[in-house]
Amino acid sequence: MSEELNPAAIVRAATRLRQVVHRTPLERSTRLSGELGAPVGLKREDLQLCRSYKVRGAFSLISALAPEERESGVVCASAGNHAQGLALSCRELGIRGRVYLPANTPRQKRKRIAQIGGDHVELHIVGSSFDETSVAAQQDAASTGAVYVHPFDDPRTIAGQGTVGLEIAEQHDGALDTVVVPVGGGGLLAGIACWIKEHFPETRVIGAEPAGAASMRAALDEGAPVALQQVDTFVDGAAVGRVGAHGFEVVRDLVDEIVAVPEGAVCSEMIDLYQTDGIIAEPAGALASAALRMPMRRRPQGPVVCVVSGGNNDLSRYGEVVERSLLHEGLRHYFLVTFPQEPGALRHFLDEVLEQGQDIIAFEYVKKNNRETGPALVGIELDHPDEIDGLRKRMDDSPLHIEQISPGSPLFSFLV
Repeated sequence: MSEELNPAAIVRAATRLRQVVHRTPLERSTRLSGELGAPVGLKREDLQLCRSYKVRGAFSLISALAPEERESGVVCASAGNHAQGLALSCRELGIRGRVYLPANTPRQKRKRIAQIGGDHVELHIVGSSFDETSVAAQQDAASTGAVYVHPFDDPRTIAGQGTVGLEIAEQHDGALDTVVVPVGGGGLLAGIACWIKEHFPETRVIGAEPAGAASMRAALDEGAPVALQQVDTFVDGAAVGRVGAHGFEVVRDLVDEIVAVPEGAVCSEMIDLYQTDGIIAEPAGALASAALRMPMRRRPQGPVVCVVSGGNNDLSRYGEVVERSLLHEGLRHYFLVTFPQEPGALRHFLDEVLEQGQDIIAFEYVKKNNRETGPALVGIELDHPDEIDGLRKRMDDSPLHIEQISPGSPLFSFLV
């Protein structure tokens, strides 16, 4: 553990943050406790200022700047939440800041950044991923002399994010078996692991990262941070193609396990958090609790805490969230069906192929100008995932030509 990043640094960060951040609640989840068979608490960073833990890291770094550094201003790259933290910090400390955002940042987050920062910040939309945006922001810092406020790869940022672990330790009553933390660039996981492992070495610390952006697993496999060739940006708050060097070293030495969570499982957990727990979580905010349903080397044997890292979710995305969840759960499937040009073909499909409770949720001819020579795209929703075997059998027995569209097909990009 470096001299810059240690429990003492986290204590100093907590002192600086006391004037700004909320001490977020640690709440028991009856749903998750019942599923796991052990007490599960949710650390509600979605209730933090700016609805994310990111303000902890941003304010920790910026508030520690020397007067001449503050005069030069600050700049950052962010998928949204870190930018809100920087905007609030600039407003509170009277510092000028520039924020660089990737094009996939939800509109809701863009508006929030502008509202929070007011006249103290200006926004720039650059690149299609965090990594491209980060390059632009660092070029800005190099050319203007502004301080680059890294969202995860700076000891001062990590120390601020580590105060989440300090609070968990203070709020939880009794021994804690496992802490599950979402992983993007690795700053939050490194900060929490730094505190928890120093004071409670028997507690397991597990990182949960999106399967489509498993950059920490790749770094651990290679022995150093590496750039992913492709990143699924759906879990935008954790869609990082290369983890930070500072956080990686801590994770390598202190974290017990990294769990990859499919994006569809994240969506299912977002829905459960909302419908049962009354929590509006963004995709990254649902990573940790979604990981409890994933295979692990050792299942938790006692009390667990999952960090709900943020609640900045754009309501316009819920249609995609539901779609991805149903696909993951095996309740929604898509097919290309070629109907012969004869009377009763569609009726045969409805009566002989589908059964009670199996609904058509999409029907569109692929060739809109010549339906006689093209198949129809048909989406079917099931009551139970195990119904798919019977459905496929009836399709095979049918005189219709039916082809299922697999999730790996390029056609799926037009459906989800």
